[in-house]
Amino acid sequence: MIDLGRLRALHAVASYGTVLAAGQALHCTPSAVSQQIAKLERETGATLVEKDGRRLRLTDAGRVLADHAERVLTSVHEAESALAAHRDTVTGRLTVAAFATACRALMPHALRRLMENHPQLTTGLIEVNPHEGLELLRRGHVDLAVLDDWPEVGLRYPESITKTQLGDDHADLIVPMRHGISGTVSLEQVREERWIGVRAGDVCYEYLIRRLPGLVPDFQVGEFETQLTLIAAGLGVGLIPRLARPALPDGVRVVQVTPLPTRRVVIAWRDSSAARPAIKAAEEALREAWDQAVASAVSASRTVNAPA
Repeated sequence: MIDLGRLRALHAVASYGTVLAAGQALHCTPSAVSQQIAKLERETGATLVEKDGRRLRLTDAGRVLADHAERVLTSVHEAESALAAHRDTVTGRLTVAAFATACRALMPHALRRLMENHPQLTTGLIEVNPHEGLELLRRGHVDLAVLDDWPEVGLRYPESITKTQLGDDHADLIVPMRHGISGTVSLEQVREERWIGVRAGDVCYEYLIRRLPGLVPDFQVGEFETQLTLIAAGLGVGLIPRLARPALPDGVRVVQVTPLPTRRVVIAWRDSSAARPAIKAAEEALREAWDQAVASAVSASRTVNAPA
Protein backbone atom coordinates (compact mmCIF):
# COMPACT_ATOMS: atom_id res chain seq x y z
CA MET A 1 0.00 0.00 0.00
CA ILE A 2 1.28 3.47 -0.90
CA ASP A 3 1.96 5.64 2.16
CA LEU A 4 -0.27 8.75 2.33
CA GLY A 5 2.49 10.98 3.69
CA ARG A 6 4.69 10.12 0.74
CA LEU A 7 1.87 10.96 -1.66
CA ARG A 8 1.60 14.36 0.07
CA ALA A 9 5.31 14.93 -0.52
CA LEU A 10 4.99 14.07 -4.22
CA HIS A 11 1.93 16.30 -4.57
CA ALA A 12 3.80 19.20 -2.95
CA VAL A 13 6.80 18.76 -5.24
CA ALA A 14 4.46 18.61 -8.25
CA SER A 15 2.77 21.82 -7.08
CA TYR A 16 5.85 23.87 -6.18
CA GLY A 17 8.64 22.42 -8.33
CA THR A 18 11.38 22.44 -5.67
CA VAL A 19 12.07 20.42 -2.55
CA LEU A 20 12.61 23.64 -0.58
CA ALA A 21 9.20 25.08 -1.49
CA ALA A 22 7.51 21.72 -0.92
CA GLY A 23 9.08 21.50 2.54
CA GLN A 24 7.87 24.99 3.40
CA ALA A 25 4.33 24.07 2.34
CA LEU A 26 4.41 20.85 4.36
CA HIS A 27 6.14 22.48 7.37
CA CYS A 28 9.10 20.12 7.23
CA THR A 29 12.72 20.17 6.05
CA PRO A 30 13.74 19.72 2.41
CA SER A 31 15.67 16.64 3.52
CA ALA A 32 12.47 15.09 4.89
CA VAL A 33 10.71 15.70 1.55
CA SER A 34 13.58 14.11 -0.37
CA GLN A 35 13.50 11.09 1.91
CA GLN A 36 9.76 10.68 1.38
CA ILE A 37 10.15 10.86 -2.40
CA ALA A 38 13.01 8.33 -2.30
CA LYS A 39 10.92 5.93 -0.21
CA LEU A 40 7.98 6.38 -2.57
CA GLU A 41 10.21 5.52 -5.55
CA ARG A 42 11.39 2.36 -3.80
CA GLU A 43 7.81 1.56 -2.81
CA THR A 44 6.50 1.91 -6.37
CA GLY A 45 9.60 0.67 -8.20
CA ALA A 46 9.48 3.73 -10.48
CA THR A 47 11.55 6.88 -11.00
CA LEU A 48 9.17 9.72 -10.15
CA VAL A 49 11.31 12.88 -10.33
CA GLU A 50 14.37 14.09 -12.22
CA LYS A 51 16.55 17.13 -11.62
CA ASP A 52 16.02 20.01 -14.05
CA GLY A 53 18.47 22.73 -13.03
CA ARG A 54 17.43 23.90 -9.56
CA ARG A 55 13.97 22.46 -9.96
CA LEU A 56 12.56 18.96 -10.03
CA ARG A 57 10.70 17.66 -13.06
CA LEU A 58 8.20 14.86 -12.74
CA THR A 59 8.74 11.86 -14.98
CA ASP A 60 5.80 10.38 -16.87
CA ALA A 61 5.31 7.93 -14.01
CA GLY A 62 5.57 10.77 -11.53
CA ARG A 63 2.86 12.77 -13.31
CA VAL A 64 0.53 9.77 -13.34
CA LEU A 65 1.01 9.20 -9.61
CA ALA A 66 0.78 12.94 -8.79
CA ASP A 67 -2.60 13.15 -10.57
CA HIS A 68 -3.87 10.23 -8.52
CA ALA A 69 -2.34 11.75 -5.37
CA GLU A 70 -4.40 14.91 -5.81
CA ARG A 71 -7.61 12.91 -6.06
CA VAL A 72 -6.66 10.71 -3.10
CA LEU A 73 -5.77 13.70 -0.90
CA THR A 74 -9.04 15.42 -1.86
CA SER A 75 -10.98 12.29 -0.86
CA VAL A 76 -9.13 12.10 2.45
CA HIS A 77 -9.88 15.76 3.10
CA GLU A 78 -13.57 15.19 2.34
CA ALA A 79 -13.61 12.24 4.74
CA GLU A 80 -11.98 14.31 7.48
CA SER A 81 -14.51 17.11 6.91
CA ALA A 82 -17.45 14.71 7.02
CA LEU A 83 -16.15 13.16 10.23
CA ALA A 84 -15.67 16.60 11.79
CA ALA A 85 -19.22 17.53 10.79
CA HIS A 86 -20.49 14.30 12.32
CA ARG A 87 -18.78 15.20 15.60
CA ASP A 88 -20.05 18.77 15.21
CA THR A 89 -16.98 20.13 16.96
CA VAL A 90 -14.67 22.91 15.80
CA THR A 91 -11.25 21.26 16.04
CA GLY A 92 -8.08 20.75 14.06
CA ARG A 93 -6.09 23.45 12.29
CA LEU A 94 -7.43 26.22 10.06
CA THR A 95 -5.00 28.20 7.93
CA VAL A 96 -6.26 31.38 6.25
CA ALA A 97 -4.76 33.26 3.30
CA ALA A 98 -5.80 36.93 3.25
CA PHE A 99 -4.93 40.14 1.43
CA ALA A 100 -3.05 42.80 3.39
CA THR A 101 -5.98 45.04 4.33
CA ALA A 102 -7.99 42.07 5.55
CA CYS A 103 -5.03 40.96 7.66
CA ARG A 104 -5.16 44.30 9.48
CA ALA A 105 -8.86 45.14 9.44
CA LEU A 106 -10.59 41.74 9.72
CA MET A 107 -8.31 38.95 10.84
CA PRO A 108 -7.33 40.17 14.34
CA HIS A 109 -10.98 40.25 15.44
CA ALA A 110 -11.91 37.04 13.61
CA LEU A 111 -8.94 35.04 14.89
CA ARG A 112 -9.45 36.27 18.45
CA ARG A 113 -13.14 35.26 18.27
CA LEU A 114 -12.19 31.80 17.02
CA MET A 115 -9.64 31.43 19.81
CA GLU A 116 -12.16 32.46 22.47
CA ASN A 117 -15.09 30.40 21.18
CA HIS A 118 -13.23 27.32 19.92
CA PRO A 119 -10.14 26.62 22.04
CA GLN A 120 -9.65 23.22 20.37
CA LEU A 121 -9.04 24.93 17.01
CA THR A 122 -5.57 26.15 16.09
CA THR A 123 -5.24 28.83 13.42
CA GLY A 124 -2.65 30.17 11.02
CA LEU A 125 -2.52 33.22 8.73
CA ILE A 126 -0.64 33.94 5.49
CA GLU A 127 -0.67 37.42 3.92
CA VAL A 128 -0.76 37.16 0.12
CA ASN A 129 -2.40 38.87 -2.84
CA PRO A 130 -5.72 37.34 -3.96
CA HIS A 131 -4.24 35.56 -6.99
CA GLU A 132 -1.76 33.79 -4.72
CA GLY A 133 -4.45 33.15 -2.12
CA LEU A 134 -6.67 31.37 -4.64
CA GLU A 135 -3.77 29.23 -5.83
CA LEU A 136 -2.82 28.25 -2.26
CA LEU A 137 -6.45 27.35 -1.64
CA ARG A 138 -6.75 25.32 -4.84
CA ARG A 139 -3.63 23.36 -3.99
CA GLY A 140 -4.89 22.61 -0.49
CA HIS A 141 -2.16 24.50 1.33
CA VAL A 142 -4.65 26.79 3.10
CA ASP A 143 -8.21 26.06 4.24
CA LEU A 144 -9.83 29.46 3.68
CA ALA A 145 -9.03 32.54 1.60
CA VAL A 146 -10.13 36.15 2.14
CA LEU A 147 -9.91 37.94 -1.20
CA ASP A 148 -10.44 41.41 -2.64
CA ASP A 149 -12.05 41.13 -6.05
CA TRP A 150 -12.44 44.22 -8.23
CA PRO A 151 -15.03 43.57 -11.00
CA GLU A 152 -12.71 45.33 -13.47
CA VAL A 153 -9.94 42.85 -12.64
CA GLY A 154 -12.04 39.72 -12.08
CA LEU A 155 -10.56 36.80 -10.17
CA ARG A 156 -10.95 33.39 -11.80
CA TYR A 157 -12.35 30.89 -9.34
CA PRO A 158 -11.66 27.19 -9.98
CA GLU A 159 -14.71 24.94 -10.22
CA SER A 160 -13.71 23.22 -6.97
CA ILE A 161 -13.96 26.46 -4.98
CA THR A 162 -17.02 27.81 -3.16
CA LYS A 163 -17.16 31.55 -2.45
CA THR A 164 -19.43 33.95 -0.59
CA GLN A 165 -19.29 37.72 -0.38
CA LEU A 166 -18.69 39.52 2.90
CA GLY A 167 -19.61 42.87 1.40
CA ASP A 168 -18.56 45.79 -0.81
CA ASP A 169 -15.65 48.07 0.03
CA HIS A 170 -15.66 51.46 -1.68
CA ALA A 171 -12.66 53.64 -2.48
CA ASP A 172 -12.28 57.43 -2.47
CA LEU A 173 -9.74 59.87 -3.82
CA ILE A 174 -7.48 61.12 -1.04
CA VAL A 175 -5.82 64.48 -1.65
CA PRO A 176 -3.67 66.92 0.33
CA MET A 177 -5.74 69.20 2.54
CA ARG A 178 -5.01 72.34 0.48
CA HIS A 179 -5.48 70.73 -2.92
CA GLY A 180 -7.76 72.68 -5.24
CA ILE A 181 -10.06 69.79 -6.22
CA SER A 182 -13.68 70.32 -5.19
CA GLY A 183 -16.96 68.49 -5.70
CA THR A 184 -17.35 64.92 -6.89
CA VAL A 185 -14.93 63.95 -9.65
CA SER A 186 -14.39 61.17 -12.17
CA LEU A 187 -11.04 59.43 -12.33
CA GLU A 188 -10.54 60.76 -15.85
CA GLN A 189 -10.77 64.34 -14.50
CA VAL A 190 -7.80 63.72 -12.21
CA ARG A 191 -5.73 61.62 -14.61
CA GLU A 192 -3.00 64.31 -14.86
CA GLU A 193 -2.43 64.49 -11.11
CA ARG A 194 0.71 63.03 -9.58
CA TRP A 195 -0.45 59.62 -8.41
CA ILE A 196 0.64 57.71 -5.35
CA GLY A 197 -0.34 54.05 -5.67
CA VAL A 198 0.48 50.53 -4.61
CA ARG A 199 3.07 48.44 -6.40
CA ALA A 200 2.55 46.88 -9.82
CA GLY A 201 1.06 43.41 -9.48
CA ASP A 202 -1.32 44.38 -6.69
CA VAL A 203 -4.99 44.09 -7.66
CA CYS A 204 -5.60 47.71 -6.60
CA TYR A 205 -2.87 48.74 -9.05
CA GLU A 206 -4.49 46.58 -11.74
CA TYR A 207 -7.82 48.30 -11.10
CA LEU A 208 -6.33 51.80 -11.41
CA ILE A 209 -4.49 51.18 -14.68
CA ARG A 210 -7.56 49.48 -16.17
CA ARG A 211 -9.64 52.55 -15.34
CA LEU A 212 -6.88 54.92 -16.51
CA PRO A 213 -4.98 53.10 -19.28
CA GLY A 214 -1.43 54.34 -19.67
CA LEU A 215 -1.19 55.76 -16.16
CA VAL A 216 2.02 55.02 -14.26
CA PRO A 217 1.94 56.26 -10.65
CA ASP A 218 4.89 58.47 -9.73
CA PHE A 219 5.13 56.71 -6.37
CA GLN A 220 4.52 52.98 -5.86
CA VAL A 221 4.55 51.77 -2.27
CA GLY A 222 3.52 48.63 -0.43
CA GLU A 223 1.19 49.98 2.24
CA PHE A 224 -1.86 52.24 2.18
CA GLU A 225 -0.53 53.92 5.36
CA THR A 226 2.57 54.96 3.40
CA GLN A 227 0.37 56.34 0.62
CA LEU A 228 -1.50 58.47 3.15
CA THR A 229 1.75 59.79 4.60
CA LEU A 230 3.00 60.80 1.16
CA ILE A 231 -0.33 62.44 0.30
CA ALA A 232 -0.25 64.37 3.58
CA ALA A 233 3.18 65.65 2.55
CA GLY A 234 1.59 67.17 -0.57
CA LEU A 235 3.31 64.82 -3.03
CA GLY A 236 0.26 63.60 -4.91
CA VAL A 237 -3.15 61.95 -4.73
CA GLY A 238 -4.24 58.36 -4.23
CA LEU A 239 -7.27 56.09 -4.49
CA ILE A 240 -7.65 54.27 -1.18
CA PRO A 241 -10.38 51.80 -0.10
CA ARG A 242 -12.33 52.72 3.02
CA LEU A 243 -11.57 49.43 4.74
CA ALA A 244 -7.88 50.32 4.52
CA ARG A 245 -8.25 53.66 6.32
CA PRO A 246 -10.26 53.45 9.55
CA ALA A 247 -8.74 56.85 10.40
CA LEU A 248 -7.20 59.57 8.25
CA PRO A 249 -4.02 61.43 9.20
CA ASP A 250 -3.86 65.20 9.48
CA GLY A 251 -3.16 66.97 6.21
CA VAL A 252 -5.44 65.00 3.89
CA ARG A 253 -9.09 65.06 2.90
CA VAL A 254 -11.53 62.83 1.04
CA VAL A 255 -12.96 63.51 -2.42
CA GLN A 256 -15.67 61.18 -3.68
CA VAL A 257 -15.27 59.61 -7.11
CA THR A 258 -18.05 58.84 -9.58
CA PRO A 259 -18.71 56.13 -10.55
CA LEU A 260 -17.83 54.93 -7.07
CA PRO A 261 -14.90 52.46 -7.20
CA THR A 262 -16.03 49.26 -5.51
CA ARG A 263 -14.32 45.99 -4.70
CA ARG A 264 -15.97 42.84 -3.40
CA VAL A 265 -14.51 41.26 -0.28
CA VAL A 266 -14.96 37.51 -0.63
CA ILE A 267 -14.23 34.43 1.45
CA ALA A 268 -13.62 31.12 -0.32
CA TRP A 269 -12.98 27.49 0.54
CA ARG A 270 -12.66 24.19 -1.28
CA ASP A 271 -15.86 22.24 -1.89
CA SER A 272 -14.27 19.30 -0.08
CA SER A 273 -14.06 21.45 3.11
CA ALA A 274 -17.67 22.59 3.11
CA ALA A 275 -18.73 20.13 5.83
CA ARG A 276 -16.03 21.22 8.30
CA PRO A 277 -17.51 23.03 11.31
CA ALA A 278 -14.32 25.12 11.42
CA ILE A 279 -15.20 26.64 8.02
CA LYS A 280 -18.64 27.71 9.25
CA ALA A 281 -17.16 29.07 12.49
CA ALA A 282 -14.58 31.07 10.52
CA GLU A 283 -17.26 32.50 8.22
CA GLU A 284 -19.29 33.63 11.24
CA ALA A 285 -16.22 35.22 12.86
CA LEU A 286 -15.30 37.02 9.64
CA ARG A 287 -18.82 38.39 9.18
CA GLU A 288 -18.71 39.75 12.72
CA ALA A 289 -15.30 41.29 11.99
CA TRP A 290 -16.67 42.77 8.74
CA ASP A 291 -19.61 44.45 10.51
CA GLN A 292 -17.22 45.96 13.05
CA ALA A 293 -14.77 47.16 10.38
CA VAL A 294 -17.53 48.68 8.23
CA ALA A 295 -18.86 50.61 11.21
CA SER A 296 -15.37 52.04 11.81
CA ALA A 297 -14.88 52.86 8.12
CA VAL A 298 -18.21 54.65 7.85
CA SER A 299 -17.32 56.98 10.70
CA ALA A 300 -14.04 57.85 8.95
CA SER A 301 -15.40 58.26 5.40
CA ARG A 302 -16.86 61.77 5.55
CA THR A 303 -16.33 63.49 2.19
CA VAL A 304 -14.81 66.97 2.32
CA ASN A 305 -15.12 68.74 -1.02
CA ALA A 306 -13.91 72.27 -0.36
CA PRO A 307 -10.19 73.02 -0.01
CA ALA A 308 -9.07 74.30 3.38
